[in-house]
Amino acid sequence: MDLMLESMFSKFGKTFEPNQIIFCENEPGNDFFLIQAGKVKITKTVGNSIKTLDILEQGDIFGEMAILEEQPRSATAIAISEVRVLNFNRANFELLMTKNPTLALKILTIFSVRIYDAKRRLLILLLDDITGKVADVFLMLYEKMHTHTDFKEVVLNVTVEDVADWCAQPVGEVQKVVNQFAKSGKIEIYSDKIVIHNINDFQRIVSQKRKPS
Repeated sequence: MDLMLESMFSKFGKTFEPNQIIFCENEPGNDFFLIQAGKVKITKTVGNSIKTLDILEQGDIFGEMAILEEQPRSATAIAISEVRVLNFNRANFELLMTKNPTLALKILTIFSVRIYDAKRRLLILLLDDITGKVADVFLMLYEKMHTHTDFKEVVLNVTVEDVADWCAQPVGEVQKVVNQFAKSGKIEIYSDKIVIHNINDFQRIVSQKRKPS
């Protein structure tokens, strides 16, 4: 981390011990965090279980959606190791923009990406049909890929468990849908990836599921 961020730690820094909860799902939030050192686990309650959404490391930002959407925390953040963070709110973020505009621009870029991701995931969750949800997860992951070609075969480096997390559905139910897609020849399933033979198949499925009844 650069010297500017180190000097900012005296003003904005906080330290959390291993296994310490940084914030809890559903509690009010008006600040966000930039990790200087250590790892943070982000978890969310889904049904009767707690799922790990992400493991964050140095340079990652978390907690910003509570500020952007002015809503309660959508997940819980827990320190895995000793964690050093810079803690920002609306007021001191203005100071950050003045003192370190390069970092401020990076954070604002991350904000814009997170807003898009949140809105895109909401489109998945709003689908009533689990087949449509799974197909839309495939589309979303395809949209996030950096390179698109005219060749319609797509390799997604995800597992069935990852897909279930994205569409907030039980793994067993998602597995049934994925197996059906494989049986019909639309995809191939591997331990660490899913190969889609023609992404247009899933664009058609989602389009049909989104049509008003």
